[in-house]
Amino acid sequence: MPKRWATKGQRPNGPTGNPAAKHRVNREIRIPSIRVIGPEGDQLGIMTPDDGRRLAMDLGLDLVEVAPEARPPVCRIMDYGKFRYELSKKSKPQKTAKLKTIKLRPKTGDHDLETKFNHARKFLSEGDRVKFVMRLRGRENAYIERWCEVLLKELEVLNDAGHMSVRPRAEGRAIVAQYDPK
Repeated sequence: MPKRWATKGQRPNGPTGNPAAKHRVNREIRIPSIRVIGPEGDQLGIMTPDDGRRLAMDLGLDLVEVAPEARPPVCRIMDYGKFRYELSKKSKPQKTAKLKTIKLRPKTGDHDLETKFNHARKFLSEGDRVKFVMRLRGRENAYIERWCEVLLKELEVLNDAGHMSVRPRAEGRAIVAQYDPK
């Protein structure tokens, strides 16, 4: 038994989930009369699908149903391959910059710092922002300005990968700095 669609004119996406698969093209349009729009957007009037296909074929383009819910359905003469390509470009999700956090201690070893900065360089090259948090404990809290200067000097290694948007500053029992990608 064939599947029935919920409302008139509603069609499911194709097997790949492609939003462009829901448009009827050329011979798939089987309704007695359609409203045809030309390639430049000018209205050509109401006609049969055969007349619309003939006009499209003369221009070397396709007849695509763009508004199946309208009565009569609206079809447009266009390059369907180009239209599908534009739709696929729009449907790709945009990458948003994430905030990655790297935790440090005042007495973190040189090799460990180098490894953490390499991770930060990788995050920056992928377009993510990097937040450095240096946790202070006990007597380390007495020398906050000194640790801010130490962190500032150590972070200069990342100037080639990004730029410092938040200079090292104290936030409670931690010192925070942030780099943004170039």
